[in-house]
Amino acid sequence: MSLMNVFGINHSALVAQSTRINLIAENLANADVAASTPEEVYKPKYPVFSTLMDASAADNQARGVTIEGIATDDRAPRNEFNPGHAMADENGFIYMPNVNPVQEMANMMGASRAYQTNIELMNSAKNLLMRTLTLGQ
Repeated sequence: MSLMNVFGINHSALVAQSTRINLIAENLANADVAASTPEEVYKPKYPVFSTLMDASAADNQARGVTIEGIATDDRAPRNEFNPGHAMADENGFIYMPNVNPVQEMANMMGASRAYQTNIELMNSAKNLLMRTLTLGQ
């Protein structure tokens, strides 16, 4: 694998982690949004990643990461008895999304660190290429 391939692989990883961070932010933003029916409740979203392989290479090398899709959490929403709430149904229940803010923040930290690591790897590859260019001087 050449150093030039590193930039393509890092680009795909940065896009993947950026998507992950955006979905986590969306989950956190909707964590406290109440609904009057279980069908209307916000469902947390999570990215599904897979390895992008190079089928043309002899050893089938990895070429990066791709986003296969966005999975939604299909668990039943939390229901809370709150008859005074504007969104309460006829039985006095409101329905809340299954978003755990602590878990989402831990995921955000992991995604942020992965993004930062990919930036550092890209900078290291750039520095190696720049040093290679100065070898002949």
